[in-house]
Amino acid sequence: MIHWSRVNELRDEVGAEDFREVVELFLEEVEEVIDRLRKDGPRDALEQDLHFLKGSALSLGFESFSTLCQDGERQSASGDADTVDIDAIINNYEQSKTVFLHELPQHG
Repeated sequence: MIHWSRVNELRDEVGAEDFREVVELFLEEVEEVIDRLRKDGPRDALEQDLHFLKGSALSLGFESFSTLCQDGERQSASGDADTVDIDAIINNYEQSKTVFLHELPQHG
């Protein structure tokens, strides 16, 4: 679910103090998009939202979440935005976030 070697690599790249800021910023920005996905509004920006989530997830090691976002992005790009399983994406994010925050101290 979490690619811990990527997490450690990022921490090494930016340093421990800046890493905390990166994590906070990641969670804040991703939560904004997740909140948008929770609303049953039009899906005209779904492809862009999923593209953003995919990239953000990859940078912080959220592997399975990134894969789901990539799959949804592809579906949306091919005109099938209505078939994207938004609930699965949101649920995977919540699970990934829980595992990440719980296990992060063990990987520091």
